[in-house]
Amino acid sequence: MRLLVVNANTSEIVTGKVAAQARASTSTGTDIVPVTGTFGARVIGTRAENAIGEHSVIDLVARHAGGCDAVVIAVSYDTGLRAARELLPVPVVGMTEAGLLTACMLGGRIGVVVFGRRVLPMYQELVASYGLSARIAGWRVLESTAPYTQDTHDALDREIEATACDLVEKDMAEVVVLTGAVMAGVPARVQTAVPVPVVDCIACAVRQAELLVQLNLPKPTAGSYALPSAREMVGVDPAIAARFAARSPG
Repeated sequence: MRLLVVNANTSEIVTGKVAAQARASTSTGTDIVPVTGTFGARVIGTRAENAIGEHSVIDLVARHAGGCDAVVIAVSYDTGLRAARELLPVPVVGMTEAGLLTACMLGGRIGVVVFGRRVLPMYQELVASYGLSARIAGWRVLESTAPYTQDTHDALDREIEATACDLVEKDMAEVVVLTGAVMAGVPARVQTAVPVPVVDCIACAVRQAELLVQLNLPKPTAGSYALPSAREMVGVDPAIAARFAARSPG
C-alpha cells in the first residue's frame, strides 16, 4: 500500500516531522510518499494563506497521487480536503478530521490545544463544519514557534503537558487533541504525564487511510463527491488540467 502524505506548507521541517511519524504509524507493507508545497506560506497561519494552500493541495495531489492507494492531508486545517476527496478516485483523509473522530471513540468531551490565537477561530470553524462543536470541552492556545526548528523542545513538551492537564482538571476533557502537523510525534512524548489519551492526528490519519483502502468501498458516482465532469481548465498546472480532462482520472 502507498500513502501520499501532502504538506501544503512549504516547510521541509514540517514535512520531515510528519513523514517520520507517518512511517512510525504504518502497518507492515505500507509505504509513505511525502510531498511538500512548492508555493505559498512556509507555515499556513491565516485564511488567505490557507486559500493559497488549497490550490497547493490540488496541485500536489494532481501531480503525485497516481499510483497511490490513499492520500493524507498533513495540514491541520485539513486544507483542500473536500476538493481533493472529490477530485481523486482514492480515499483522502484529513489529519484533524481523523484525530477528532478518533477522539470521539475514546471519550465524550474533547479538549483541543492550538498554537496561536490568530488561528483559533479557524480551528473552531473547522470543528463546527464536522458537526463536532458540542463534543468540545474546551480550547487552549499556546504561543510558540519552537516546533518549527530542529531543536529539542523539552520546555514546550512540559508546557503541553500542563495545558492538557489543565483541560482535564478545569474543563473535564476526557481526551485531548493536539493540533498542528508539526506536532506529529509529540503526543507519545507527553502521554505519560497526562491522565487521558492525547491524540496524534497524523497517526490517526495514516491508520484511517489504511482502513479505508482495506475496506475497498467504491468511489461515489452520484452526489457532490462524484468525480467532476470533464472540463477545460485554463492557466493551471498541466497535471491539474489532466485531472479535469477526463471523467475517470488515474
